[in-house]
Amino acid sequence: MPLDAVVKVMLDQLATQEGPAMFEVSPQEAREMYRAMKDVWGAPAPVENVEDRSIPGPGGEIPVRIYTPASTEPLPALVYFHGGGFVIGDLDTHDAVCRTLANSAQCVVASVDYRLAPEHKFPAAVDDAYAATAWVAEHAEEIGVDKRRVAVGGDSAGGNLAAVVALIARGKNTPRLAYQLLVYPVLDYNFETASYRENAEGYFLTTDAMKWFWAHYIRNEADGLDPRASPLRADDLIGLPPALVITAEFDPLRDEGEAYAARLRDDGVPVTVTRYDGMIHGFWQMAALLQQSRDALQQAAEGLRGAFSQEG
Repeated sequence: MPLDAVVKVMLDQLATQEGPAMFEVSPQEAREMYRAMKDVWGAPAPVENVEDRSIPGPGGEIPVRIYTPASTEPLPALVYFHGGGFVIGDLDTHDAVCRTLANSAQCVVASVDYRLAPEHKFPAAVDDAYAATAWVAEHAEEIGVDKRRVAVGGDSAGGNLAAVVALIARGKNTPRLAYQLLVYPVLDYNFETASYRENAEGYFLTTDAMKWFWAHYIRNEADGLDPRASPLRADDLIGLPPALVITAEFDPLRDEGEAYAARLRDDGVPVTVTRYDGMIHGFWQMAALLQQSRDALQQAAEGLRGAFSQEG
């Protein structure tokens, strides 16, 4: 498929802008550049109740934002980890996505503001992500959640954390997870795939940007090979929760997402994998611009509802 026409216009406009790229500035400046993209994220939909709170974590308090649709019964829950290469992103950058998922999937969404690199290197984000997921399951009644129906999800680096939390939960045998939503996830410390070569530059997320993110996240090469950083390197994926894996055609991360989906299927895990043709990394958040973004959010909501109905 050719690059989507709306995406091409956006990329052409970005190409005319002066100034350094995101991976050419400091992490603090990159975070501000990311927040400045809010016009493409879509208007935040109203949700019955939205609460910011802090929960205990291994490195101190973890901020979480809990979105709760109207309901008289305990609801299923999605623990959501934002994208941003483990370096950028926060509760506000993914507020619109979480609101949409809460309403469309009719579930509580607990968005997790895990510790970011380089101030907090691997495995700080992993430790926070697992701790937050365990907290949601353990405090389910307190936040109006049915603990039998807890899912994890995220985009990009957040998709990595969702996949890793599912692996850790399997190893610890707690909490029991109903589903994993992996949106163009980072899954392997490897820049040699065909999708990295084909989409190295010019499609928003570049190979150089990914190398910048990884360099901030891990302490050394050995960290990159750890399955808690590169879940594609896990020995096996047997017994993991059902998954939806969403990829984008013009994305350096496309092949690792599709390879993970293939391994899930080979290991007997129910999985749906959908490549959004003509799309780039980041399209998930561009609901104000792209029908495909709205379609992907709807697909995710339907997948969550289906998984939750089987556990109810």
